[in-house]
Amino acid sequence: MKYFNPEIETLPLGPLRQLQNERLQKLVAYLYERVPFYKKQWNEAGVRPADIKSVQDLPKLPFTRKPHLRENYPFDLFAIPVKDTIRLHASSGTTGKPTVVGYSRKDIDTFSEVVARSLVASGCQPGMKLQNAYG
Repeated sequence: MKYFNPEIETLPLGPLRQLQNERLQKLVAYLYERVPFYKKQWNEAGVRPADIKSVQDLPKLPFTRKPHLRENYPFDLFAIPVKDTIRLHASSGTTGKPTVVGYSRKDIDTFSEVVARSLVASGCQPGMKLQNAYG
């Protein structure tokens, strides 16, 4: 099997879980400090960042649902200043307010790597033509 990023994709399970848990802890702390909506929602659910130690703890976090996106329209769920976003996606708002999602450079880089990994894992190789269709 070919890999896009062998260092990560062939990581043994123990170190992989450790990496996932470390990154999850950092992400939860980051969101708690930067997004008032999440801080309030998690406080109301009785959850603090220190309570999230591993992926096993994810069920402790309340869901963010589409109404939350609309209630915080347009930018109140962003963890970075709007000026630091490099891409915005917005729905048409046909069922109410549009939903807006902003992406940082790091978000786009991460998404690109995830897509590349999945394409290589499914057998795609340089030089192949493919169509990526959504809908």
